Amino acid sequence: MKAAFFEATDKEKEYISSNLPETENFFVAEKINKDNAATVREAEIISVFVGHDVTAGVMDALPNLRLIATRSTGFDHIDLEHARAKNIAVANVPAYGSRTVAEFTFGLILTLSRKIFSARRQMLENEDFSMEKLEGFDLKGKTLGVVGTGRIGRNVIKIARAFEMNVLAADIKPDENFAAEAGFQYVPLEELLKNSDIVSLHAPYLPETKHLINSGNIQLMKKGSYLINTARGELVETDALLKALTTGQLAGAGLDVLESERQLKEEAELLAYQPGQIKDFQTLSEDHILINMPQVIVTPHIAFCTREAREEIIKTTVENIKSFLAATPQNLV
Repeated sequence: MKAAFFEATDKEKEYISSNLPETENFFVAEKINKDNAATVREAEIISVFVGHDVTAGVMDALPNLRLIATRSTGFDHIDLEHARAKNIAVANVPAYGSRTVAEFTFGLILTLSRKIFSARRQMLENEDFSMEKLEGFDLKGKTLGVVGTGRIGRNVIKIARAFEMNVLAADIKPDENFAAEAGFQYVPLEELLKNSDIVSLHAPYLPETKHLINSGNIQLMKKGSYLINTARGELVETDALLKALTTGQLAGAGLDVLESERQLKEEAELLAYQPGQIKDFQTLSEDHILINMPQVIVTPHIAFCTREAREEIIKTTVENIKSFLAATPQNLV
């Protein structure tokens, strides 16, 4: 059986080659698209990463395709409806980097609360030792609102409690036993927004969670509070966030994800524009504004990116393929 792996690193290629002898493996350096999919037309298995758009056209370019193994937890980059219509299985990596992303979340929080980025820029540009504009605030006693209490959200809560923060959480399936154990309270989203000094998002991106934070509820947030998003950019309505930051409703934001990040990563599309490629120029331009705002920390979707997490991703992906070949598929979505 032939398997094609798109945009795999050298370490991933080495691991795949050593641990997946059951398949004839091909490696494509670029992200998947209709053109390069056609170069591995005979592939029955493909493996992609989160930034790859596995569209109906891509699947149709692979007539023998039986399995899409995404090296990610999220799968919104795959046209699931088309995959199911063609009886193509989709497997993901449901649990990796839960501590990794939680630690990164607090990296963003501390960068904002202690103005670390501003201090670094001040020293780099002017070798200025002045503390006048660098006064931060303690986390102890502040309220952190955690939206989504899956594996990552739970680890964020544990870290917050270690900082002696108060914690409010919102989830469609509250775990009251964990709440009692960890010492926090579940409340409706609106109440969480009203009472949190910092709000951190850890919900999956689904049709019902698109623009979970929007122009209708962002004004409920405490004036001078902060928003952290290490989940998916689509959870936040970019226009609403930009307005809240501009007016001072929010004091700042820490964003590892942006609503138009896939298009931002493909700047060449703006220079060689073809109709239909870029669907929302407003959001794209607003993301550029966010990146350049001094009170906003934007990172390039790296919250998951540690040696340990990446090793877990490729190990689970290989196991997903092995189990599929053995007719005992795991981690299907």
